[in-house]
Amino acid sequence: MILTDDQLERYARHLILKEVGGAGQQKLLSSRVLVIGAGGLGSPLIMYLAAAGVGTLGVVDDDVVDLSNLQRQIIHMTDKLETPKTASTADLVARLNPDVQVIQHPLRLAADNAEPLIAGYDLVVDGTDNFSTRFLVNDICLKQKKPLVSGALSQFDGQLATFKGYEADKPCYRCLVPEDPGNIGNCAEQGILGAVAGVVGTLMAVEVLKELLELGDSLAGKLVIYDALGTGMRKIKLPKDPGCPYCSKP
Repeated sequence: MILTDDQLERYARHLILKEVGGAGQQKLLSSRVLVIGAGGLGSPLIMYLAAAGVGTLGVVDDDVVDLSNLQRQIIHMTDKLETPKTASTADLVARLNPDVQVIQHPLRLAADNAEPLIAGYDLVVDGTDNFSTRFLVNDICLKQKKPLVSGALSQFDGQLATFKGYEADKPCYRCLVPEDPGNIGNCAEQGILGAVAGVVGTLMAVEVLKELLELGDSLAGKLVIYDALGTGMRKIKLPKDPGCPYCSKP
């Protein structure tokens, strides 16, 4: 792949990074990332991946844009109310970077469609707010040996991690959350400071780019926790659970 003159200018700040350069930018342009959820986390994540030139972004979401979304879901605009979130996302990405193709998946991920859908991508990002979907995504990424970048939010804090449970010494999502903890509330029930989603979603985008470009230290085996009220961030080790029936099978 030869970069065009427009691409040389668009990605100039990447190209001068010795860790990225022309080869890295070409790799991004040929990469395929599946983002599950075009909401609070997915919005900044998708915008930064598109700006970075990740060539194909699959977006899974079965919802439509609601006025209450706009306080934090910055990829959607007021004139897109009642529009499917996948279509709203595709429209903004097309205006942001025409190099990027958005494949719309206006559906709810389920056991009967998740496996073939995930198989078409290099890396998966989970920005959903329910445990059944998180477990499903984890299990299929394990089976298909796909890196999984996952994030979660609460009122004033968030967390993110990269899961590669298919590797001998790395945990999967179920090592962190072995079973559904039940109803712990969501943004609609508990509220959220909107900009917190921007912080965590942007951090997730950084981890996706690191995985695609094989830069720095992978977040696999670690958990980052962001505390907005305390203006702090900490990183803790997340070991593989030797008793995990999903990633520690003999």
